[in-house]
Amino acid sequence: MKYFATILLFTLLTFNCTAQISGCWQGLMIKEGESIDKGKIIYFDFTADGTFIGRSREEVVTKEAYALRKLTGTIEGNSVTCKQGQIAEKKDISGNRWCSVEFKMNYVDSSGYLTGTFKSMECKGNSGKVICYRSTEKMQTGATKLAYQAWTVFYKDDLKNNRKAPEIRAKDRKNFVFQPIYFDFDKTEIKPEYYNFLNSMVNVIDGHSDLRIKVIGYTDSKGSDIYNIDLSQRRAKAIIDYFVAQGLSKDRIQIDFKGENEPKGDNSTDEGRQQNRRVDFQFI
Repeated sequence: MKYFATILLFTLLTFNCTAQISGCWQGLMIKEGESIDKGKIIYFDFTADGTFIGRSREEVVTKEAYALRKLTGTIEGNSVTCKQGQIAEKKDISGNRWCSVEFKMNYVDSSGYLTGTFKSMECKGNSGKVICYRSTEKMQTGATKLAYQAWTVFYKDDLKNNRKAPEIRAKDRKNFVFQPIYFDFDKTEIKPEYYNFLNSMVNVIDGHSDLRIKVIGYTDSKGSDIYNIDLSQRRAKAIIDYFVAQGLSKDRIQIDFKGENEPKGDNSTDEGRQQNRRVDFQFI
């Protein structure tokens, strides 16, 4: 019985690792000594078998040239080793040569990227690194649709700014838990203990071009209404200034301030007043 349980566990672990890599991926092949901007587009379509036959498609950015090939190789854990076979479909352009290459790649859980190296046994000097993210689209066959290459602009910016893969950024956004930033009495200074949380929020917002943040300032009931409205505004602005200093564009931040309105705590106690001296957040 113990033997069968061990075999079952091994099978489940193998399937889960393979399932992480199976499916479609898209990214860039960047030759040694060249910049990200000169990378060639690469697509993969992997099956879930331990030894698989998949496909790859290479494209030249802003060009109609492409080459579609079969792949053979193995998936072991989070690693893929594969090589391209003969070209099944292609379109050539002047000066371009399709060199068959071998890939060695690993899936990185923390970043969500499938990354590694490529090397050609046919073309001298045709080697470098490859980095891909999981695709939500099926691999194209036939003629290149140049409009579909628009993703490369955003992807190159992601790589240059060390952002995680879209799949991981989406999970980070979904699972992000807001917490209030509390202030001392009549103060607007941000305590260093909140820096890591604020930085993590900046990373989530920066990873989604359609995401903005609302910063909402509050106070306790000490002081006049007019003074507390101003104080709550200054607290919200202190957070916004911090965000901007971390590189977040100001047009992605909205300010709101409510003075002593909408308290969370009891203003008749020290503990309650501390809960009310805060800044809250909302994604918008």
